[in-house]
Amino acid sequence: MRIHCLQQSIPSSCMLNSSAIIRRQQFLIRALGGCCSHQTHHHFRMQSMYGGSGLGVDAVQQRKGLDADACGILRLITPPVDPTRYKGQAGKIAVIGGCREYTGAPYFSAISALKIGADLSHVFCTKDAAPIIKGYSPELIVHPVLEESYSVRDEDKKSISERVLAEVEKWMERFDCLVVGPGLGRDPFLLDCVSNIIKQARHSSIPIVIDADGLFLVTNNLDLVSGYPLAILTPNINEYKRLVQSVLNCEVNDQDAPGQLLSLAKRIGGVTILRKGKSDLVSDGNKVMSVSMYGSPRRCGGQGDILSGSVAVFVSWARQYISSAKEELGMNPTVLGCIAGSALVRKAASLAFENKRRSTLTGDIIECLGRSLEEICPVSCIHRSLLDQ
Repeated sequence: MRIHCLQQSIPSSCMLNSSAIIRRQQFLIRALGGCCSHQTHHHFRMQSMYGGSGLGVDAVQQRKGLDADACGILRLITPPVDPTRYKGQAGKIAVIGGCREYTGAPYFSAISALKIGADLSHVFCTKDAAPIIKGYSPELIVHPVLEESYSVRDEDKKSISERVLAEVEKWMERFDCLVVGPGLGRDPFLLDCVSNIIKQARHSSIPIVIDADGLFLVTNNLDLVSGYPLAILTPNINEYKRLVQSVLNCEVNDQDAPGQLLSLAKRIGGVTILRKGKSDLVSDGNKVMSVSMYGSPRRCGGQGDILSGSVAVFVSWARQYISSAKEELGMNPTVLGCIAGSALVRKAASLAFENKRRSTLTGDIIECLGRSLEEICPVSCIHRSLLDQ
């Protein structure tokens, strides 16, 4: 599982792969003690993130194709399963999406957040979609507040739009991250309402993961996210093509994919972009990273929805970790969240494909999320280290 850091100028905060010395030390600790203390565990995780290679900044900057440990990122930001924590501290996620035609996508995104370890997951959808999404799982909190044009008279649009915003706004500050777009559709009135929700989330400084039809919305109205560092865009190939054409006024350049992505993120004002593909590229306008670990050759629909919910959880966890740190870490939580989400979904897809092969479906991948995270970041080890304190 490797992440390649691709950038023209590499700052000292760039996440590097642990050196051979650190790996040997970690092996000795596992061999001698099974699980290290919380402080030692934290020390080695930080060394893994920041290099621990003994190289000076100048030497590091001269290296190209720098590697970081995706497992280290996941372990770094994943909170312990601590009995002293209360409901909500492990994450409260909301998905804005779901209409008459598309009810599976918001469910996939919201349930993935819970399967990874978030405490609460909400879905704000249309009235037609709500009973169906509720029927998928009692674990989700479903709000049937969105409206489509067919059910709204022209003279009522303003008042209904205000009511929709008020219904979402009263919940807004409870959320650690929003996911906008899964199953949203392209109804003009519905998109107008969601535009207002995005503006309110931005005003409240809440991270927003924008996927699927949410990308259609912001591509046609970049002011919604431009200059907002807590916005995360997760385009697939076609969505990325439209974004590049709209912002850079050119075609996608696969020969210099990292450079073009860097330019795109900068032009939109420092949003974080996770470009999905054979290798997932992540950029916040300052650096570009690549998550290239093997996933699954089976490309069933819905994997992007899993990714959006996963990124939302990891972004909220990364923000918690960074805010609780005793020193300035110089790390972007949206970038960490994208890397962690990409890596975990790829691992889960790989495990699901091992079992189901051609018949692999989105639900099979979702069921592998917990096992994938446990293999990377075992609950038992973290729990034992807490008990030893």
